[in-house]
Amino acid sequence: MTTELSVLALFLAITTTLYSVVGWQRIVDCMGSWFRQGYWTDYNVIEFLAWMAKALVIIPGLLFGREIWELHFLTLITSSLLIWVSMRKMLPTLLVFNTLWIAISSTIVVRNLM
Repeated sequence: MTTELSVLALFLAITTTLYSVVGWQRIVDCMGSWFRQGYWTDYNVIEFLAWMAKALVIIPGLLFGREIWELHFLTLITSSLLIWVSMRKMLPTLLVFNTLWIAISSTIVVRNLM
């Protein structure tokens, strides 16, 4: 089995099992929140944009072995904004994760500019 098929099989096994345990209807209801106008508060918009920025940094490196270091300028901004979001939602894990992400992005930006 190729690496790609192994990754796909593992991904499907984990998500299918997890979604079954949580409940498929609950997953559908949760994802349906994106289509409700009330969901898109200032902090949920920031959170969405921040996770997409992180995906733009991670996916090219993970799938193609290519680091687009300039995207870390974007993650510095979005991670900073997510610290504000974490205080709105009182999520200490989000606060710590984004503080660490700022350290990572700062390291990569400085490394590439020096």
